[in-house]
Amino acid sequence: MVRVRYLLDTDTVSALTRRRPSEALLLRMATTAREDRTTSSITLSELLFGAHKAGARSTELVTRIRAALPRSPLIPFDDAAAEEYGRLRAHLEAQGTPIGQADTQIAAIALANDLTVVTGNVRHFERVPGLTVENWLA
Repeated sequence: MVRVRYLLDTDTVSALTRRRPSEALLLRMATTAREDRTTSSITLSELLFGAHKAGARSTELVTRIRAALPRSPLIPFDDAAAEEYGRLRAHLEAQGTPIGQADTQIAAIALANDLTVVTGNVRHFERVPGLTVENWLA
């Protein structure tokens, strides 16, 4: 059984919902096994929030979001992630470099599950000690 390796951040999944995703992203998706990538319940909640704010387009956007989700099960924000989140948020705030609640939760999920975060928002996630980050959007 192949273990999931990559946790797609909100901006990466969002890019997949566009009518014309970037060539760089499509290439990485094509060369990475489906079983190797997933996303989190936090990312799904952020995407659905944005879709439901879109009014008349919300049904179309929800459909596109669901189609863009990796086939692997979503990784939840569980007890292990909560422990990482508490430690990480305290550390980042003490350093004066907080990254926002959703990004901290996504980073915590990645740390708790030993996953690489795939994001275009490298600047935020590079502040997280011990987190591996890749940008498939560039």
